[in-house]
Amino acid sequence: MLFDIDGVLVTSWKPIPGAAETVKLLRGHDIACAFLTNTTSKTREQIAESLGVSGIEVHADEIVTAATLTADHLHSKYPGARCVLLSSGEITADLPGIDVVEEDPDVVVLGGAGPEFTHEALSKVYDWMCQGVPVVAMHRSLMWSTAGGLRIDTGMYLTGMESASGKSATAVGKPAPLGFRTSAERMGVDPDYVVMVGDDLDNDVLAAQVVGMRGVLVRTGKFRQERLDRQGRDQYAMQPNHVIDSVADLPAVLGL
Repeated sequence: MLFDIDGVLVTSWKPIPGAAETVKLLRGHDIACAFLTNTTSKTREQIAESLGVSGIEVHADEIVTAATLTADHLHSKYPGARCVLLSSGEITADLPGIDVVEEDPDVVVLGGAGPEFTHEALSKVYDWMCQGVPVVAMHRSLMWSTAGGLRIDTGMYLTGMESASGKSATAVGKPAPLGFRTSAERMGVDPDYVVMVGDDLDNDVLAAQVVGMRGVLVRTGKFRQERLDRQGRDQYAMQPNHVIDSVADLPAVLGL
């Protein structure tokens, strides 16, 4: 089993009813679990701790974050590069060996949006992008769900800067295939043997199905019925394998 976290297991780090029981039941059946998230405000250790407080027992090494995937990408594509990091939250612990600087970057790295995404900061990113400095985004998520409503995310800003500059950024996290394949590798199975559970039809569920996983869409978090309806009206479009009200209904889908 592969889970998205925010909107599937928790909202604003408060547990979604039935989430802890579902994860516990899966573990009781010796079903391997991994957790793939575009959350960049916390490190893997902090995410595991926050989930534990919510009663959901998860080990840090079961979590694949957009930050850890980005670190691997930077080491592979830009070894030794000077990187300016714009992200909400202190996540450098998940970027081991990355040279984070304030000015004169070789690469600009964008994490999750937050108060740090000011007019001045984004203007500097846009200026660097226009000068040809490569931009690597940990993800292209447009929004996330909180207890207080939806919040816009990095993809909202990035789309505009790409359009205005004529430059393209590289996005590493979901819906890119890398995270799904990395998660399967960590569980020691092929993607064909993995079921992905997410609240985002495009970034979680359909992206997982593209690499061979089965997709389960939950009607919690950022789920929007109108998006699912649009997909359903297209007879040629890929459809989610399953749609359930919440993660609490997952055991019934699995026949447990």
